[in-house]
Amino acid sequence: MKHVTIHPVWVRLFHWINAASVVVMCLSGWEVYDASPVFPAIRFPPSITLGGWLGGALLWHFSVMWVLVANFLGYLGLGVVTGRLRKKLFPVSVRAIVSDLAAALRGKLGHDDLSRYNAVQKFAYLAVIADIALLVLSGLTIWKPVQFALLRTVMGGFDNARVVHFVAMSVLVGFLAVHVAMVALVPRSLLTMIRGR
Repeated sequence: MKHVTIHPVWVRLFHWINAASVVVMCLSGWEVYDASPVFPAIRFPPSITLGGWLGGALLWHFSVMWVLVANFLGYLGLGVVTGRLRKKLFPVSVRAIVSDLAAALRGKLGHDDLSRYNAVQKFAYLAVIADIALLVLSGLTIWKPVQFALLRTVMGGFDNARVVHFVAMSVLVGFLAVHVAMVALVPRSLLTMIRGR
C-alpha cells in the first residue's frame, strides 16, 4: 500500500519550529509586558512567564525573535515557490467559510481527507499568517521606534503599536487554543504533522 505524504518534511520542520518559537515569544513577552502593562487590569502570573525579570525576558524575546522571523520568511518563501500555499489555502470564499463554520458548529464537518483544508481552516491559516506578520511589524516598531519611524506612524505612534502588538498576540494565543482543541478532536491530524502521512 502506497503512503501519500500530506505534509512534506520542510512543512513539518517549519511548523514545529514556529510552535516552539511562538510559545517562547509569548512567555517571555508576558514578562516584558508585566514590567509596563498596556492594560493595567491585565497581568500575567510569574508562573507562566519566562525570563525571571525584565532583562532576562528581553534576552529570550530578542533571541527567539530572529528564529521566528527567519522561520516565518522561510515558510512563506518555500510555500510560494513550491505552490503549496496557493494549492492549500486558495480558493476560499465567505460563503464557503460560513457554510463550513455552520457545519462545524453542528458537528457535521467531515475530516476524512486530511490532505485538504476546509474553508474555515483556510481562513484561519491565512489569518494567522497575517497576524504573525502584524506581530513582527508591531514588535519592530516597539523595539526600534526611531529607526522604524514610518511603521510607528502607520501604527499611530509607539503606544498604539504596543496595543497592536498585544492584540495580535492575543489573536495568536486564541488561534493556538482553538488549534490544539481541534487536534484533540481529530488526533490523526497530529500524526500527519509528526510523520507526514
